[in-house]
Amino acid sequence: MQKGVEITGDSSILPKHENPMPALFIDAERLRDLNSGLGQVCLHLGRELVRQQPASHDGNPWKLTFLVPKGQTGVFGNTVEYVEAWWLRKLWILGQFDVWHCLHQDSSYLPSAGQGKLMLTIYDLNFLERVDYSEAKKSRKLATLQRKINRASLLTAGSGFTSRVVREHLNIPASLPFPVVHTGFAVDPAKTPDELPAESPIRHFTESPFLFFVGVIHPKKNVHTLLPLLEAFPDYRLVLAGPDGHPYARHIREQAQKLGVADRLLMPGAIDEPTKLWLYAHCEAFLFPSLSEGFGLPVAEAMTFGKPVFISNLTSLPDVGGKEAYYFENFEPESMAKVLHDGLHDFGQNALRQERMIKRAAGFSWPLVAGEYWKLYCELAGKADR
Repeated sequence: MQKGVEITGDSSILPKHENPMPALFIDAERLRDLNSGLGQVCLHLGRELVRQQPASHDGNPWKLTFLVPKGQTGVFGNTVEYVEAWWLRKLWILGQFDVWHCLHQDSSYLPSAGQGKLMLTIYDLNFLERVDYSEAKKSRKLATLQRKINRASLLTAGSGFTSRVVREHLNIPASLPFPVVHTGFAVDPAKTPDELPAESPIRHFTESPFLFFVGVIHPKKNVHTLLPLLEAFPDYRLVLAGPDGHPYARHIREQAQKLGVADRLLMPGAIDEPTKLWLYAHCEAFLFPSLSEGFGLPVAEAMTFGKPVFISNLTSLPDVGGKEAYYFENFEPESMAKVLHDGLHDFGQNALRQERMIKRAAGFSWPLVAGEYWKLYCELAGKADR
């Protein structure tokens, strides 16, 4: 089998063979949706894992195999091997691996018995908070995840909050390692474009100070609570960027009309990377009142630009913001306006706060995250079967 070459037909199923190289299988199938958080995890973590690929204890390089969506063979270069995902792969992928890493808890691609040690990353149990899910459906999802946990040789959690929730709702054996490995981000303020592309819908909107949110426009993001802030801060505008196909986006626009602030609200839909970077760099503050997050990647991205971040104190967000973020304790308009007013004043008076924020954000870099994972892979590969 040639490295970096798409394999088709039966030959795409990895053959069993004796190989002195330690072998790692990584489920990166969620590359199919690069607009999602999991898609970004697969892309950036995969790149960094390849870059940091170590030799084993006996000097042989690790053999990396990535499960990728159709047409994505080669995405991580030609020094690794690829298997393209399709429905049959959920039933059977031949090959022998030391470690099989599912990058998220909902993966449908699991090793067969004796095929390799399963390492499972759990980012959230946010479905427990969904009002549109029945208790029976939540129980089924928990049972499915428990079966995967029972097969795993190592778990990781995307945040301390997630670790606590998992231990509360699922049975984690005391002998099963369960460290926290935070998500990384790939934003580099030094590469921020000086100006937006000419066709950007943001250009005409940013002549006055603006507040910024980025993420899918969905009820769990709770962004309708930000509209009254435009009443309290008449000199500011608000940019809510992100996929807006959910009916909730229409509700936001209607509410803005009723409040008389629609002329200071911009919802450009999904934005490209240069536009996002420009908005981070030029906003007065980043607002993220989300109700449910597995990590909260946009918060870390905004922090690396040294911007004041105003976030909810729910789920995993305090794990990201730490002591450097400003927190909405509730979502009453007067309370949120006071938090924003006092926070902007404090940030402007405290020169060290920006420095501390940038330093904290640096701890969520992909090189650090990949380094942590390589330590776990090496430890797991060297252990006897669980």
